[in-house]
Amino acid sequence: MTTSHPTTHPFGRTLCAMITPFTENGTLDLDGAQKLAAHLVAEGCDGLVLNGTTGESPTTTDAEKQELLAAVRESVGDRVPLVAGVGSADTRHTVELSLAAEKAGADGVLVVTPYYSRPPQQAVEAHFRTVADASALPVMLYDIPGRTGTRIEPETIIRLAAHPRIVAVKDCSYDFLGTQKVLAHTDLAYYAGCDEHVLALYAVGAAGCVSTVANAVPGRIAAILDAFDAGETSRARQLQLRVTPLTEAMTGAGLPGTVTAKALLTRLGLPAGPVRAPLLPAGHEASDDLLARYEELMAG
Repeated sequence: MTTSHPTTHPFGRTLCAMITPFTENGTLDLDGAQKLAAHLVAEGCDGLVLNGTTGESPTTTDAEKQELLAAVRESVGDRVPLVAGVGSADTRHTVELSLAAEKAGADGVLVVTPYYSRPPQQAVEAHFRTVADASALPVMLYDIPGRTGTRIEPETIIRLAAHPRIVAVKDCSYDFLGTQKVLAHTDLAYYAGCDEHVLALYAVGAAGCVSTVANAVPGRIAAILDAFDAGETSRARQLQLRVTPLTEAMTGAGLPGTVTAKALLTRLGLPAGPVRAPLLPAGHEASDDLLARYEELMAG
């Protein structure tokens, strides 16, 4: 018996927050990006988020962002939606990035709360409305106060849900009660942005996830949601718990997910390359631990 899951999936269900591969000298590796994107799609991702946090958006240029998007579109064609991260601390710049993403072939944009200036909720709402009005692309709000310093409060999200192009939320709020409140009062498609919440959020009506861990194990993340959809809730729980040690190593051990994802992908022989400063690469001990947890998961 399948589990009823009424939420639509405007950008897919198992999305990967894809890293941005660089060459060893630190330049954009478009060939590697194309190979990695094709691999992720073949292994279970039905959507990709480019130029997000894991994609090192703070240290890639506007031109690099568009080049990456165009190259990945060429690689995967129309098989999966591509969501482009266009967030910045500046509303005008965010609009410019959104228009450029539309021109480069994105299917949607991921827009983070403006950071550093810590705008009040009225200004936060105005920012998202301005971006949503600027192009024809659907918008995924990105609520990650741990990085931006500012929540998108549930009441603000509920008001924004009335905008025809604001269709989804990437949830890194760690406010499960607030998330359920929005789910109960809107038709927004919620995506778990924290890998430990993939199953929990899906079980209360989310559309899926935007996963950092999927860079390494896309099929294992997709399998959690497959099992739940098939009504195999006990198996879904087991699959979520099996991936927990790797999730902890990649996102909860003190290193940014970009750093751990690139370290593990490098050990697996997949395109990754170095991180850009101010990030530093993972050390040998952390890299060994990541590989050990990956091998343990894949052997299970």
